Amino acid sequence: MLTKILITVLVIVAAMLYIRRPKEQSQSTRVNTKELASNIKLRVVGYILIALSLIATAAYWYWDWNDSRQVVSVTIVSPVSDESVVYQVRKKDITSNEITTINGIRIRLSNQERIIVANPVNE
Repeated sequence: MLTKILITVLVIVAAMLYIRRPKEQSQSTRVNTKELASNIKLRVVGYILIALSLIATAAYWYWDWNDSRQVVSVTIVSPVSDESVVYQVRKKDITSNEITTINGIRIRLSNQERIIVANPVNE
């Protein structure tokens, strides 16, 4: 979360510096070729950074989506009756007080019940 905030602040600061940069008023209309090459290199580097950022974001979204779809074994242990029940649940369907099995059964948990999440199940 902190990295997202830092990157956002960095982008905002860079945009402000770019906008507030004074426009150079040159007397001649001739453009120096070294200056033009430097500007082109800066643009290419900028486009590469934007592309890498978009690729990294897409990869993270895919990883998060794929991870949340994994099926895990959830064991619910009740301290009152000393019995335990095992359910197959997707990671995204596990909340603090409720789980939803892959069959669509919604199970509400009490404060005394304990859940144990096991390794992903091979489907």
